[in-house]
Amino acid sequence: MTRTKRRVWQGGMVAGGIFLLLLPLLIQSSYVLCLIDQVLIFSVCVIGLNYITGLTGQNNLGMGAIFGLGAYTTALLSVDCGISPFLCLPFVILMGLLIGYALGRPSLRVKGIFLALTTLSFGEIIRILETNLQFTHASIGVRGIPSYRIFGFEFNTYGRFYYLALLALLLVGVLSTRIIHSRWGREFIAIRENEDSMASNGINVARVKITAFTLCAVIGCIAGAMYAHMINYIHPTDFKADLSIKFLMMLMLGGIGSILGIIVGCSVVTLLPELLRVLDDYYMLIFSVILLLFAVWKPFGLVSIWRDIQGKIIRRGARFEATRKETENDP
Repeated sequence: MTRTKRRVWQGGMVAGGIFLLLLPLLIQSSYVLCLIDQVLIFSVCVIGLNYITGLTGQNNLGMGAIFGLGAYTTALLSVDCGISPFLCLPFVILMGLLIGYALGRPSLRVKGIFLALTTLSFGEIIRILETNLQFTHASIGVRGIPSYRIFGFEFNTYGRFYYLALLALLLVGVLSTRIIHSRWGREFIAIRENEDSMASNGINVARVKITAFTLCAVIGCIAGAMYAHMINYIHPTDFKADLSIKFLMMLMLGGIGSILGIIVGCSVVTLLPELLRVLDDYYMLIFSVILLLFAVWKPFGLVSIWRDIQGKIIRRGARFEATRKETENDP
C-alpha cells in the first residue's frame, strides 16, 4: 500500500469513527435509534451464525432460539434473582457453551437438510417450553428487565445503549476477523469444502464442528442478552422460526465470511422494511422482490459490489502505472 493510499485509508477510518461517535447526537427519533441498536445487535448475532453456516457450511435454522435463550437467561436471572445484568454475562456464556455442544453433537451424524430440520426442531421445542413453563413467565413474557449499569451510569436510553452495542460489535468483529484468519478459520473452511478429505488427513472433524457450533451459540446468546437489556421486555413470540430465517437472510444478503457484508446485510434487512412502510399493505411484497433481485444479481452478497469496485480501481491503477512506465522508457 502506497503512502497516499495509506493516508486516504486512515483518513476514511478517522472520518467513519467520528461519524459513528456522533450518530446518536444527530438523530432525534428514539424509534430510529432503536432500529440502529437492533442492527448492531443483530450484526453481532449473525457474526456468530457466520461460523457455522458461512464458514463451516452447516445448516443452522435454530439461531433465533439461541438468541432467545441468551435473552431469557439474563432476563430471568436479573428479574427473578436480582443479579446485576453484567454479572449475568458468565451465565449467558455458559448457556452458549451448553447449546453449542448440544447442537454440535447431532452435526456429527446428520448433514444438509436433515441438520437443518434438527436445528429447526430444536428452535420450536425451545419456543414451546418458553411459552408454557411457569418459571419462564409462560405466555406473559418477562417484563421489567433492568438496563445495563456500570459505575452508576445506566444505559437506559437507545442513545446511550448505542455506544455499548457499538463496542460489542467492534470487539466481536475484531475477534472474529482474527479467528477467520487463524488455524480455526482455515479448518472451518476446509470442513465446508471437503469434510472427507479433512478426516483422511487426520483432522478431528468432530472437534472442528463442535467448536464452530460453540462459537456460534456463545456469540448468539450474548447478542440475545444485549437485546433483552435494551428492549426491557421479551416474549416467546419474539424468537420464532422466522427470526432464524431473518438472520440467515442477513448473512446471505450481506456476504458470507465478510464482517462488513454482515453489517450491510443486517442494515438492509432491518431498515429497508421500515422505509417501505409508506407502501402500506404492499411493503413486504416490494421488500421480498428487492431481496430476490439482489439474490439473483449478486449471489455472493452485497459486499461483492465493493469488491468489484476495488478490483476495477486496482486494474485501472495497474494499467495507468504500466502506461506511465512505458512512456518513461520511450526515447
